[in-house]
Amino acid sequence: MYTDRVWFITGASTGFGRHLAELVLQKGEKVVATARRPSVLDALVSQYPVDRLLVLKVDVNIKQEILDAFAATKDKFGRLDVVANNAAYNVLGELESVPEEVGRALFETNFWGAVTVSREAVRFFRELNPPGVGGRLLQISSISGLVGGAGLAYYSASKHALEGLSESLAAELDPAWNIKVTLVEPASFATEGISKTVWAPAHPAYSNPDLPATRMRNGWDTYDPSGDVKKAVEAIYNASSLSDPPLRLVLGEVAQRSHICGRN
Repeated sequence: MYTDRVWFITGASTGFGRHLAELVLQKGEKVVATARRPSVLDALVSQYPVDRLLVLKVDVNIKQEILDAFAATKDKFGRLDVVANNAAYNVLGELESVPEEVGRALFETNFWGAVTVSREAVRFFRELNPPGVGGRLLQISSISGLVGGAGLAYYSASKHALEGLSESLAAELDPAWNIKVTLVEPASFATEGISKTVWAPAHPAYSNPDLPATRMRNGWDTYDPSGDVKKAVEAIYNASSLSDPPLRLVLGEVAQRSHICGRN
């Protein structure tokens, strides 16, 4: 691995993606930061020179934008060392509360968008980097990708799908390519995602105040996750630097399942 690595981070405007981009830049490495609204990253653009930071518009639901972003990375930096597959969002509510079309749209971003990024990352590492250099693919999943929780049906399902995909991908790769996959599984962390979380309208059948999703809905305005996102992204960065990184990296406390929001 290079000491001044090139990173490609999706969903870099807020949350884990933004904090990770900031840390990597502080470490002296290079970042391709992608976001649906690149202007959100103007503050970073003003801090770092163009030979360290490339900001690109990418909606992971649009395959061509992903392909163009990887091509721009090759043109700009000539190589790619780490891909953080982070773009995702959450819609909370009981399965019967969330309209099917809303759940399908979430899967388009959280799963199918991540699929396209994964495929392009592997292709770049194997075919565009020098032989044997490889790369690191960080799949930003969630603890909800391991255990489902009330009010998290679609989000949890999308992350379970990402987990299965990533496990299979890691098993398929030729060791000679030197491509390593790590699933990052955060619990609850204090990121901008908490305030941006969308709740589906309450279903009248779930009015019982003792139901876990109802309790979570009623207490959301006072929810204050304990996870330190800066420590989390430091752990992600450290794992990416290992010659033999773990397949799984679980971050944060997971004891209170009813309060895990799962938003990146």
